[in-house]
Amino acid sequence: MKLAVIGAGPAGLALALLAAERLASAEIHLFDTRPLDRDISGDARTLALNLGSIRLLQRLQAWRSETAQAIQTVHVSQAPPSPIAGAVRISAAEQGVPQLGAVLPYGALVAPLQQRWLALAEQQRERLFTRFATPVYAIRSDASGVELDCGEGPVVDRFDLAVVAEGGVFAEQERKSITSDYQQNAWVGQVRLAAPGLRGLAIERFTRNGPLALLPLPDDAQGARAALVWCLPQAEDDIAALNDAQRLVVIQQQLPDVAGTLTGISALKCFPLGLNAETRLLQGRALRIGNAAQTLHPVAGQGLNLGLRDAQALVDALREAAETGQGLGAVLARIDWARAPDRWPMIAATDFLARSFAWRLPGLPGLRGLALAGLEMATPLKKALAHRMMFGG
Repeated sequence: MKLAVIGAGPAGLALALLAAERLASAEIHLFDTRPLDRDISGDARTLALNLGSIRLLQRLQAWRSETAQAIQTVHVSQAPPSPIAGAVRISAAEQGVPQLGAVLPYGALVAPLQQRWLALAEQQRERLFTRFATPVYAIRSDASGVELDCGEGPVVDRFDLAVVAEGGVFAEQERKSITSDYQQNAWVGQVRLAAPGLRGLAIERFTRNGPLALLPLPDDAQGARAALVWCLPQAEDDIAALNDAQRLVVIQQQLPDVAGTLTGISALKCFPLGLNAETRLLQGRALRIGNAAQTLHPVAGQGLNLGLRDAQALVDALREAAETGQGLGAVLARIDWARAPDRWPMIAATDFLARSFAWRLPGLPGLRGLALAGLEMATPLKKALAHRMMFGG
């Protein structure tokens, strides 16, 4: 099989590595628009991975625990005003796992994946091809394969399967089958905390206007710090008009006591939020994974984890086809069905939560607080939710 992987971000690199490892006879071409000599290790964008994703990266020999901060506890709560505050606390200890997940910079994830791929490609030059600085301008698919137009004159590459793993952010994407502009902004950056800091505690706070998350980061020379994500409606977004000191006060007021004291804040960046998802992953012999298949609201922090599971499920299916002698077409035809139990509940849950923050129904904060309080007491349900967040559906 001749496989094209388009996009060398986390999902694309993971797919290429999995395919190289598990599909011994496959010829794999990894495309990306960025040049190979561009250093990505310093990209500080924050990513959250669940335990299932960490284990996948460990198997791929691309996990560097020293660059990540383990998440030991997740605290989810409802901010005032609410007649019922409500809070859910999930810990690694009560789930019987070493950690629930981890937080790390984008560069600290992608750089080891890329290094591992380049090492394998050097060892297996006859079947693993690195094609960076090579944008794919067009994909033409039919029943027997796919052609890629890379703008290299009259020569067009033909593959048995092309996987698009190049998603980008919501504001820059072409609209897919299911799309919704939430009219919300995500403000992202970092905050400083008084000692001892979060110490592996991840906080999700449901405020009146949207979810506010603090994700623990490794301490640096200046002390404790955390990644900040706050989602606010564009029509009521006053953050842009505030200076750093004012932002710090407003954010501190929204957080629970368990967060501790904020002492500083970085410059914040703003991103529009929306849902953009394909109803079908496969179109002919071209298939989408990760953000190219579904771009979600960050309220649950599960977009990248879902994309990594897309990659793993695809390679599992292709390996099964190779071992059983099934035709590639027959295996690919089942991909949408096979991924549905994992994809659609996550898409629906994040969409519902994102929309609910735009509602101004009387008593809604109280209902949300009541639901959190009930979940905290319903141990089997909480355990099932924790398992799904760690490993997917």
